[in-house]
Amino acid sequence: MKLKELQDAMIAAMKAKDKFRKDAIGSLVSAVKKAGIDAGCREDIPDEMANQAILKEIKSVREQIDTCPAERTELLEEYQKRYEIMSEFAPKLMSAEEVKAFLQEKFAELLATGNKGQIMKEVMGQLKGKADGKVINQVVAELTK
Repeated sequence: MKLKELQDAMIAAMKAKDKFRKDAIGSLVSAVKKAGIDAGCREDIPDEMANQAILKEIKSVREQIDTCPAERTELLEEYQKRYEIMSEFAPKLMSAEEVKAFLQEKFAELLATGNKGQIMKEVMGQLKGKADGKVINQVVAELTK
């Protein structure tokens, strides 16, 4: 996801006078810009870095949903709506089947050792930002049984 695409979506939300959508997209834009500034590439932020910042922001909203008390329905609805808007801009992550196929193709020898810690260390470096860590963990656990 390019920063420019996020900014264009935010401008479209502003023109449509959709304040909630503008705010949700605005927080993604801010997160991407902050990641770029922290990495020292303020002007030309790589797509991979932008995707990681978006995923991190979505994860924090997911945590807000998970920790919100059930009786706070209006707050829960607000978090859910924000999560749905942000999810539109999330990069496509690999499914469990795709992760399994990737591991069996690239890490067959490592899987044969059965050392889950070593496997996770190698795999997470390769799949960071491409697949959810929980999905990778489940697939590795399944393959090392």
